[in-house]
Amino acid sequence: MLWRLILLLTLVPLVELLLLVRLTQLWGSFALTVLIIVGTGLIGAVLARREGLRVLGRVQERLRRGELPADGLVDGVLILLAGALLITPGLITDAAGFLLLIPPSRAAVRALLKRRIRRMITEGQATVWGTRWRPIDDEPPPGAPPMEDDD
Repeated sequence: MLWRLILLLTLVPLVELLLLVRLTQLWGSFALTVLIIVGTGLIGAVLARREGLRVLGRVQERLRRGELPADGLVDGVLILLAGALLITPGLITDAAGFLLLIPPSRAAVRALLKRRIRRMITEGQATVWGTRWRPIDDEPPPGAPPMEDDD
């Protein structure tokens, strides 16, 4: 896992840099390239704030009704990741960030994450503070809020 992270943190910036240099050569303007990078960052920040506030409202509403806002919390983390990607200079990271801000593509990523986490728990691969998780029961204990539907 560590090697994948190191590879990701070295290859992505390298590819981004090569792409920006190539686009600057094609457009013939360094200023235009910088303007596009700054523009996508600003637009992304505004969109991330708007989506974040929308998700926060949904989370608060579910909490008021006494429900667990699991999907809203995952959406919040994905929007935070989108914001980080959008302020990172580069077109590939910007594209990934904008995709995470679009609700349908964010829902697809959320579903993938939930399936992967569920599989890790069932296979006993997920650990928290040294304790292995176990699969949860199909029925919540008496008096607990209803469980969310599977995606």
